[in-house]
Amino acid sequence: MLKKRTVEVNFEGGEITSDGGAMLLRQADKHIGLSKAVAQALEDNRRQASCKHDNLALLRQRVYALACGYEDLNDHQPLRHDLTIPSAVECEEVLASRSTLCRRENQRIDKQPGMFIK
Repeated sequence: MLKKRTVEVNFEGGEITSDGGAMLLRQADKHIGLSKAVAQALEDNRRQASCKHDNLALLRQRVYALACGYEDLNDHQPLRHDLTIPSAVECEEVLASRSTLCRRENQRIDKQPGMFIK
């Protein structure tokens, strides 16, 4: 059970996905805590009152989609309504749009002590 969703594996057809590996990636990520550590290290200077998606959800959405082969931000438009990536991200609502992800990726990141930016 993933929050309010039941994740089930069967071989009978129905609603299917080729992105089931995202759930395995989610488990590995939670075990080592990589996305959580990266999200905490990245400064999020958006106006929080206007944000539907937190920094961790945005990061996981992008990384899990990249791992599933969705390189382009345009791929996120259909993915945000799919059940697999939102389940892996642990988001019960629709995921962030491609424009939200684009703004986040292009947000200015100031060099912080201990961070190496080329």
